Amino acid sequence: MPKPITLLIGALGGDGSGVLCDWIVSAAQSRGLGVQATQIPGVAQRTGATTYYVEVMPAGGAPSSVLALNPAMGEVDVALATELLEAGRMIFNGFVTPDRTTLIASTHRVLAIGERMAMGDGSFDVGRLLRAVKERSREQILFDMDQAAEESGGVLNAVLLGALAGSGRLPIPDGAFEAAIRHAGKSVDTNLAAFAFGRGHARGELEQAVREHRKRQTAVQGAENLIERSRESYPVASLDVVEEGIRRLMAYQDRRYAALYLDRLDTIHALGSADLLRDVARHLAVRMSFEDVIRVAQAKTSADRLARVRAEVRAMDHEPLEITEHFKPGIEEIAAILPPALARRLIAWGQRTGRLGKTYVSMHMRTTTILGFARLRLVAGLRWWRPRTSRYVEEQAEIERWLWQIRAAAPLGLDLAREIAESARLIKGYGDTHRRGLDNYRRVADEVIAPALAGRMTPRAAADAVANARVAALADPEGESLAKTLAAIAAATLRMRQAAE
Repeated sequence: MPKPITLLIGALGGDGSGVLCDWIVSAAQSRGLGVQATQIPGVAQRTGATTYYVEVMPAGGAPSSVLALNPAMGEVDVALATELLEAGRMIFNGFVTPDRTTLIASTHRVLAIGERMAMGDGSFDVGRLLRAVKERSREQILFDMDQAAEESGGVLNAVLLGALAGSGRLPIPDGAFEAAIRHAGKSVDTNLAAFAFGRGHARGELEQAVREHRKRQTAVQGAENLIERSRESYPVASLDVVEEGIRRLMAYQDRRYAALYLDRLDTIHALGSADLLRDVARHLAVRMSFEDVIRVAQAKTSADRLARVRAEVRAMDHEPLEITEHFKPGIEEIAAILPPALARRLIAWGQRTGRLGKTYVSMHMRTTTILGFARLRLVAGLRWWRPRTSRYVEEQAEIERWLWQIRAAAPLGLDLAREIAESARLIKGYGDTHRRGLDNYRRVADEVIAPALAGRMTPRAAADAVANARVAALADPEGESLAKTLAAIAAATLRMRQAAE
């Protein structure tokens, strides 16, 4: 007795996988095959799986065959995933097995809520995911289907359907899938193009579409001589990071600010370590381009943003598009763009009245209207004012303190200096996220880095202590894990001093 072919689709909300499921069912029915599908919508915001389960009875199967409503572990013939982590979820749940399952998945990533909330780089290790995919499935069809959809002008679910057809795992000809797309009657031409694109990838008829990294143009006015200066001064191994830092800071502020970046790097280069220079160059560029309301306005009114949004939502040139921005600045964000004296008075008032951290101004702004765009553009144009703001003054003081610590640590040990450089990862974002990260960083600087530079622990122990404190702070932004780690470091340092005495 022929057994049904089982398919499990793991998806994100909004990927159109319900339509994909309907296409498969329609194509199977057009061939006279028995088919049954179960759709299980998940919780929003990636906190629960969205799955679609399909069973197709091959030709010759009993007409009255009983088909299952749910997948069983180890009994899935084809697993389809609209994003790489969804493939990992199906592997973890035991549905993908090396003796049976063909895994068809897009290799692009959409960060889960837990990844986005991490203070540092919380993204899941893509290398581990790919190893699991290759070790735990019988066959794999993997490529960036999001990029393929963009290049073909279609949508991801049509590319995934094409890849399924190209796999040959279903007794359904290409024409039946194409007929199902036509029968649905929505974006037929673009969906057929995306279907053909995915099928071609699965069959090896096309080279894998690779999303190229798009660097900012180097021909920014005044940047050429700074880039040439870096090429004459720094090791080749660090130039990619340094040049990207120059471009970033030119776009963020101006040529003078980018030149300050190189001046600061010169003091690190003098320490003689190419690895340390590369580490500092990367973190320094990020720290110097700290996020404030001016930076947010710059990003939301950049020349390529509207085109990027139109491409992401697949809007045609003649179709209207509306973008509504949501802002909720608090007292600290407002104070950040004021001169230091006024900022201190506003913060003191907020503390005195109990409004600090509790009072916010909620705003909705449509940047696709002339007035809304002009208002944000006005804020973005305040770059000239940024050096006069309290946030700028505070950030520059913190950066200089950080660079001084690195220079002071280098004679003691390069490992310690590099760990201090990496501690910059604790500072990110703006608002509450920035405040928590800065508080944690200052605790590490005061309770670990300062004693280390004062010689109260060996350089090796100091490097390990800084690393442990950084990991604890990144793992727990509220600071409880960091407090325990700092207490353990202090106790170990005290025992070490007592033993030495």
